[in-house]
Amino acid sequence: MKKGNKNLGREFTKGIIKENPVLCLLLGTCPTLAVTTAAVNAIGMGVAATIVLVLSNVVISLLRKVIPDTVRIPAYITVIAGFVSIVQMLVKAYAPSIDESLGIYLPLIVVNCIILGRAEMYASKNSVLPSALDGLGMGVGFTAAMLLMGMIRELLGAGTLFGVTVLPESIFTPITIMILPAGGFFVFGLLVALAQKLRRITPKEKEQSGCGGCPLAGKCSAVKGKEDCGNA
Repeated sequence: MKKGNKNLGREFTKGIIKENPVLCLLLGTCPTLAVTTAAVNAIGMGVAATIVLVLSNVVISLLRKVIPDTVRIPAYITVIAGFVSIVQMLVKAYAPSIDESLGIYLPLIVVNCIILGRAEMYASKNSVLPSALDGLGMGVGFTAAMLLMGMIRELLGAGTLFGVTVLPESIFTPITIMILPAGGFFVFGLLVALAQKLRRITPKEKEQSGCGGCPLAGKCSAVKGKEDCGNA
């Protein structure tokens, strides 16, 4: 029982740092760079994507044995599009300012690589609860990465956080480039480097982890990822 709970916990936490969809897997970078000019936009996009991720993962997991392989991608997109439409209507009704800020990127959640990727790689192969936790973890990681980017860019580019002035112009001159595309790429690069540091992945560790440093690894047919080529 404890082992099962531990595995479920791992399914949730992996998407936050170890397999963060934005900073580690480098997925969903287009909306990430486009909407993170303000922290509130990042939260709006992150929450919307998380809701779609969890719900689509659950439905696709439930239907995984029913959907034929030949039409699985169109079926996944149809499921995702349905939830995106629902979320978009709710945002339009209850948060019109966020809907206006996100613009075209809200309906484009349908083709977000993160959502379709988790449907194909995880939800279609696992049961409902792990799939829901996988979607929730990836959504939280996606939201956290965008929120961090949005806060940095808004603070340095406008001197505000969530629209509230934190650094008045009398003591700080906003760095306008931070809310432009160039500033987005700059902050994104720094956060990717930080995420890699937190994951503690270094060339030395890779060389010591099995076949990574073996010159014969490419010729060793018995090795499958985690096996040590010295024992193959």
